[in-house]
Parts: sequence; C-alpha cells; structure tokens
Amino acid sequence: MSNEIKTYTNGEITIVWEASKCIHSGNCVKNNPAVFKPKEKPWIHPENSSSEEIMETINKCPSGALSYRKE
Repeated sequence: MSNEIKTYTNGEITIVWEASKCIHSGNCVKNNPAVFKPKEKPWIHPENSSSEEIMETINKCPSGALSYRKE
C-alpha cells in the first residue's frame, strides 16, 4: 500500500486523496464520474463539477481516503 497523498484544486476547494486509506468502494466514481475517473492520470478532475457537488461526493467516502479543504 502506498502512503502517497495527492491534492487537486479547482481554486475554491482542494481535494486531498490518501492512497493508503482507499478501499476502492467506487462511491466517488458512482456519485461524480465527471470528476473521478480512475482510468485516467491524473484521475481527479475538480474543474469538471461544482465545489458543492464535489464536497457532497467526498462526504460519502467510507474510508476517509478523500477529504477536502476550502481555499
């Protein structure tokens, strides 16, 4: 497992992804496929959705691998 932590921002919020916590539930992809695209690199595209929708999606992450901070 990786201890990698990556961040992605749209200027309003920054998405934080902690790879070591991810259990690959797929909630992020199911709830916001425009932003979370696991077959792409980088796999998170915060510019493709509103900050509000991104926050709602991240709040459904069961592992806590995804979090956010407002800028």
